[in-house]
Amino acid sequence: MKICVYGAGAVGGHIAGRLATAQADVSLIARGQQLAAIRQHGLRVETRDGELVSHPVATDRPGDLEPQDIVIVAVKAPALPAIAEHIGSLLHQDSLVLFVVNGIPWWYFHSHGGDLDGTHLERLDPGRGLWHHVGPERAVGAVAYTACSVIAPGVIHAENPRNRLVLGRPDGRPDERLDTLASLLNPSGLEVTVTPKIRDAIWAKLLMNLIGGSLAVLSTSPMKDVLDKPAVAGTAKAMAAEGAAIARALGCDPGDPYEGLSKLAKSSHLQSVAQDLQAGRPMEIDAMFRVPLDLAELMQVPTPNLDLVIELATQRARAAGQYHDTSR
Repeated sequence: MKICVYGAGAVGGHIAGRLATAQADVSLIARGQQLAAIRQHGLRVETRDGELVSHPVATDRPGDLEPQDIVIVAVKAPALPAIAEHIGSLLHQDSLVLFVVNGIPWWYFHSHGGDLDGTHLERLDPGRGLWHHVGPERAVGAVAYTACSVIAPGVIHAENPRNRLVLGRPDGRPDERLDTLASLLNPSGLEVTVTPKIRDAIWAKLLMNLIGGSLAVLSTSPMKDVLDKPAVAGTAKAMAAEGAAIARALGCDPGDPYEGLSKLAKSSHLQSVAQDLQAGRPMEIDAMFRVPLDLAELMQVPTPNLDLVIELATQRARAAGQYHDTSR
């Protein structure tokens, strides 16, 4: 099985490093200093259990690689439309494409069922580039619980003692290729589960992002230093309830909305969207914040607390020049 990881940032580099040490046939799409460092010194992943060093094939030219059986896309949602054609160049007729992204994925309503089946999310896939070049029938959802950072070119630090990846097809069908991928990654220390209800997993993580991400953008602080304030904690609890209400209106079960909140309150890791703000990178405002609110409006779910906090977070990103609302 040929596997390509598209994107050598914190999450993509972590996954690629785990795959490479598992002796998988893995290649990596990277660029700039990250690519140069991986080519010269190898890919280094620092974990609680020690350092993983590997030398995967790395390139910034997707067209140089053979068609892949699985492509794991680990770039931020704002970058996806621009690379849709490049992802497509890596695919053969039966390829799967795993999108390891935060928030609502572009393929969300593919094989959803009901009146919303096939609904296209223009904010996330303007011009339908992903729909045409990748195809929602190839898409697989991937929800990552890995607190990772790029601490130097070619060096990834994985902070969590336990790292998890939840995979699932939009149509809920089993797929032997996902089981094979899980069998490669599980022994490496990345715990992989395959679920028939990937949208439930998306919403369980999204509830944490709606709260932790938006508050981190406003505070640029880890949640353990924010949620210990009673006024903030009360608002966060209301946000969790509103997010869960959106999920349930869409037919999903996100689990106990307050369980994720309690985990956030102990987290010393700065949310990735706030790291992007500090680094001057484009931010996942649409996938993590705006599209969930669009869905709330669609399902007529009131979200006054989310509306306020997310509007403030969006305004901060816009003022920093790191978010442009393409729907305007």
